[in-house]
Amino acid sequence: MLYLYLDSYLNIIYNAIMTTRIGFCCKWLNDPSEFGGMKVNAKDRDLNGRSTTMRWLREHPEEADQRQWDIMNHNAAAAVKLIERVATLPPERRMLRLGSEMLQGYTEPNWIDWWQQREIQDHCERIFAPVGDAARRLGVRLSFHPGQFCVLASESDEIVQRSILEFEYHADMARWMGYGQSWHDHGFKINVHLSGKGGASKFLQTLGKLSPEARNLITIENDEVSNGLDSTLLVAKHVSLVLDIHHHWVKTGEYINPRDDRVMQCIESWRGVRPVLHYSVSREDLLVDHDPTVRPDLDALVARGFKKQQLRAHSDLMWNTAVNDWALTFADNFDIQVEAKGKNLASQQLYERYISRNI
Repeated sequence: MLYLYLDSYLNIIYNAIMTTRIGFCCKWLNDPSEFGGMKVNAKDRDLNGRSTTMRWLREHPEEADQRQWDIMNHNAAAAVKLIERVATLPPERRMLRLGSEMLQGYTEPNWIDWWQQREIQDHCERIFAPVGDAARRLGVRLSFHPGQFCVLASESDEIVQRSILEFEYHADMARWMGYGQSWHDHGFKINVHLSGKGGASKFLQTLGKLSPEARNLITIENDEVSNGLDSTLLVAKHVSLVLDIHHHWVKTGEYINPRDDRVMQCIESWRGVRPVLHYSVSREDLLVDHDPTVRPDLDALVARGFKKQQLRAHSDLMWNTAVNDWALTFADNFDIQVEAKGKNLASQQLYERYISRNI
């Protein structure tokens, strides 16, 4: 009981003193000019997760169990080390999305029973608890983002059921880390797109089937294909909304104003927890002749023959200073998750721009 009171108190303090954060996703990278591109340096492999394939596990049945044990232990330990590395950065950079492939095949039919063994579940709780402890102790805001096949608003009940399993896998990891007891405790979120032809109504039906921890942590993000910002606002009274300004630009061509009423509705959906914004920019090797001090014009690019599917792809680094400056106008009210191939190198660029604007 004392732990719950203390955790609630720390959560209140966390939300009260939060500064703007600029985070990155999943992996720590080194200087690409020094290490041959966007690859992990050997000395930092212990900071990053490992994985295998279902094919390898099928073809090596005698070694499969041990491979699973080795990977889960490595990935939990690596997450702690990555959090500790992030904690050496300035407070404004202490934000991290953890990768989804922490546990291999957790929702795969051939492995579900293996993962649900009491011994395995208890072990996962033991090795993931230090991940959450480190993040809370060091002030690093964490999140997950299940992949594109997590379609909670699908018209297919079979796909919805598989998607629930996938989402609950992430909720299990969050719960083992000590999150999910209250609404986005310590800023934690598990983010998915409002994807699926069932739209808002089907999503809300599915929402009621999720565990309490999952419902406390779920966020919905607008996309650039089917369910844009206006569609996600239909569920704003039920879940927190993650505003993706790049998706919105690709879908509409609009550089939305941070004081737009729709943005205000996103903020309100978090119910006092600091909101999160996703930010990326079109690839630099696609817009090679574009002036980096000028915002790209979507209509002009489409007229020149660029496809929206091309323009939605994430860049390596945050190469366009004009778009960066626009993104940073949201920093008063949002933490910013940088989605770029350059990971921490890209978020560092945006952070440096942020600091230069606030000196």
